[in-house]
Amino acid sequence: MATKKRVVTRRKSSSSGSKGKFNFNNEMIPVMANGQPEAAFLTEFRKNAFETFEKLELPKKTEEPWRRTDIRRLATDSFSVYEKDSKSAAVPEELLAPLAGEKHGGQITLTPAGAEVYLDQKIIDKGVIFTDFKSAAIKHPELLEKILGKIVKYDEDKFSAMTASFAESGVLLYVPKGVEVETPLHSVLWGPGEGKAFFSHLLVFLEEQASVTYVHEYASPDEAAQSMHSGIVEIHVGKAANLRFVELQSWGNHLWNFSHERANVERDGRLDWIFGAVGTKLTKNFTEINLVGEGSEGRMSGFYFTDREQHLDHDTQQNHMAPHTTSDLLFKGALKDNSRSVWQGMIYVAPGAQQTDGYQSNPNLVLSDDARADSIPGLEILADDVRCTHGATIGKIDEEEVFYLGARGIPREEAKRIIIEGFFDPIMQRIPFEKVRTRLQQAIVDKLD
Repeated sequence: MATKKRVVTRRKSSSSGSKGKFNFNNEMIPVMANGQPEAAFLTEFRKNAFETFEKLELPKKTEEPWRRTDIRRLATDSFSVYEKDSKSAAVPEELLAPLAGEKHGGQITLTPAGAEVYLDQKIIDKGVIFTDFKSAAIKHPELLEKILGKIVKYDEDKFSAMTASFAESGVLLYVPKGVEVETPLHSVLWGPGEGKAFFSHLLVFLEEQASVTYVHEYASPDEAAQSMHSGIVEIHVGKAANLRFVELQSWGNHLWNFSHERANVERDGRLDWIFGAVGTKLTKNFTEINLVGEGSEGRMSGFYFTDREQHLDHDTQQNHMAPHTTSDLLFKGALKDNSRSVWQGMIYVAPGAQQTDGYQSNPNLVLSDDARADSIPGLEILADDVRCTHGATIGKIDEEEVFYLGARGIPREEAKRIIIEGFFDPIMQRIPFEKVRTRLQQAIVDKLD
């Protein structure tokens, strides 16, 4: 039965909001890429996005998606974009090491100074494109035009319009029909620089029956003055295609992070989306899976650990637009000191999307009296033959468990660490890459020190 495709959304920002002004103007819009003029369609895209950026105000707390996240202390007028010949500190070696498998099939390093791109010739010969955004604008304009702005629109809010206007850093990954990329691909966005604004755009497009594992990292050192990152991620998983996508975020604790991320999954396609977040001063992340084809599947696994004054807000959406679709979300977080987390989740089932199976869960472990976790699950179901469940918990370490371990000679702090690691174990079991698990386990140790 044909149904009207509608997606419940809390995304759009009204034209009213905080009066903060950014020091960005249309003369800063990129017009060149690697010494060559950008394609006409991209120039027009950026121009239209900037016009939207100027019209929209910053979101404010009276808007439902932002009610628990206050950005009034964002120093909007202090940010500058990098000059074209900017130099930056070298990327730490540990960020360049393989996290999935023993070696990279391809690696992209993104810094303010430019991009370094490597892709195995065997993968190139299969027709795979894995390159930085600037190079894509020159070498693959037809493909870029086909994908850019089709899944995440630039008018979602002021931050998406800003990103679409100014993003030069980013990645284009394209896997042709029937191609299986056996070795994982890896990219790193390294962003040092006080008072700087970073903009990134990731585009992932898998044709029918394609398969790939892709790991992307955002990172920077801790610095004194505020910085900001605004990003967009657009993902297309074709019919019977399979994407395993890992996103790790370890920005410095001075940085404000805003992102809009969305995936469309076609018939019998599968997306396994893994998130790890331990950095930033404040994060507001919108992440959405649209299961648009019958039999499509989407799994979302999230790990976060906050300390000091950190504030992480993850807004997730699982949209079942076709029958016999499956979504599975598990986000687990721990909080200490004066930090705060927010998770808002929605499962939407469209009319006619029968035999849907949707699940979401958000357990939180609060490790100090001043930390706070907000968990808001939600369901909107417009079909009658479905199975959808959700759950959320917020609790502290069970002192009986601490006592039990102490009675067996384990010191109190070590006992707490064991309990916290056990709390995160269900997330770790969903991550098929040992080195990613090791990275997240090390984050637990670092946060507890």
